[in-house]
Amino acid sequence: MTTRRRNLTLLTVALATFMTYLDNNIVNVAIPDIRVSLHLGAAGLEWVVSAYVLVFAGLLLVGGRMADAFGRRRLLVLGLLVFTSSSLAAGLAGSATELIAARAVQGLGAAMVTPTTLAIIAVTYPDTKERARAVAIWSAIGALALAVGPLLGGVLSQHASWSWIFFVNVPVGAVTTALARTVVTESTAEETRSLDLPGLSLSAAGLTALTWALIEGGSRGWTSAPILVAFALAVGGLTAFAAVEARSAEPMVDVALFRDRVFSGGIVALMLWAFGLFGIYFFTSLYLQDVLRFSPTEAGLAFVPLAASLIVGAGVSESLATRYGAYRVVGGALLAMGAGTASVALLGANAHLADLMPSFVVIGLAAGLTTPLTSSVLSAMPAQRAGVASGVFNASRELAGLLGITVIGAIIAIRAPGSQAFSPGAFLSGYRLGLLVAGALVAAGGVAAYVSLRSPRVEESPEYVLVG
Repeated sequence: MTTRRRNLTLLTVALATFMTYLDNNIVNVAIPDIRVSLHLGAAGLEWVVSAYVLVFAGLLLVGGRMADAFGRRRLLVLGLLVFTSSSLAAGLAGSATELIAARAVQGLGAAMVTPTTLAIIAVTYPDTKERARAVAIWSAIGALALAVGPLLGGVLSQHASWSWIFFVNVPVGAVTTALARTVVTESTAEETRSLDLPGLSLSAAGLTALTWALIEGGSRGWTSAPILVAFALAVGGLTAFAAVEARSAEPMVDVALFRDRVFSGGIVALMLWAFGLFGIYFFTSLYLQDVLRFSPTEAGLAFVPLAASLIVGAGVSESLATRYGAYRVVGGALLAMGAGTASVALLGANAHLADLMPSFVVIGLAAGLTTPLTSSVLSAMPAQRAGVASGVFNASRELAGLLGITVIGAIIAIRAPGSQAFSPGAFLSGYRLGLLVAGALVAAGGVAAYVSLRSPRVEESPEYVLVG
């Protein structure tokens, strides 16, 4: 493959990554406008975000399996078509049901696209150093989406309409699809594996039940029969999933991977990182607009220093990890990120933009410094199954982000039940407690990273240096 074609392939998967990552956070700043336009309550509002993340995370692993089995370019193109058409449907939605359904289909498209991106990079760049640079670009694109998303969402929702946060995906999706059909070379795994339908069904059922219970518990009552049944189904489904995967000849998730200290500890740290970051983006957007009375554009601008600091942190993380060890850098960064998250809880109803900036910069810089965690987790996965490996990595992050939104939302619902959900005083009480919980969990991720990454295999092998 020529250098030009490799570069165009990288551009294609970078655009696909940008589009799916952008949709994870562009919605957040527009949430208040969507709430008013479609007359949504607290639970309905969470479903606008969670419907996308739930389907996205729940199907990432099967998306990786399908990419390996049926062709990575083929699944990339199909996923882009699904994502682009459902984005158009979301923009045209006239009711909460239509929007949530369209968001779920967007999640399906993203679950097809995302696992193929890392897998295509892996086969396009067989040289280790070239692959490291390509994955670093892939990671930088995700960070750029974090920076652009809230600002773009704020500008579009304030000066046009919230529908445009979905319409913007249509031209980008069309261009990316055309590139994928033209420049990406088809590839499949050397060995074909089944889709593990029992594992897929049990994991999807367990995650759906858990998410539904966490979102609806505040309005229905945490001890009501439907909520208790949903929690029981979640525990039963996820327990059965683990048992089925342990006995399956071709599991969707190879349970044996979790015996590796780097892999298991790294995944735990990654999930706690995502728990904090996703929860911060979603609920801080409501805090800025509903409590501090920022306009959507001002709220979007408030997130820019956080995302810019994240990019800076990611840029220096390689040299710091090489000098001091990935376990020290990542572990310390997560501790700092947890402290920064908790410090936002000290702010009240009269805070100004300047009051937010120290905490936001600490959170962003620390989040960026955790970048070496990515290479450690990916390197611990089987290289011969690139699609599934990418799926495991992304699914862990997305599932934790989903839990961050739903758990913090559940805490807010306890402090601000029913019609009080958007009362500034009641919301602020729950928001503060939610941030303290998120901060503690992120800090615990720092301990997990320090212990798990402190391994000669990670510190001495060049393969485990930062790749994005």
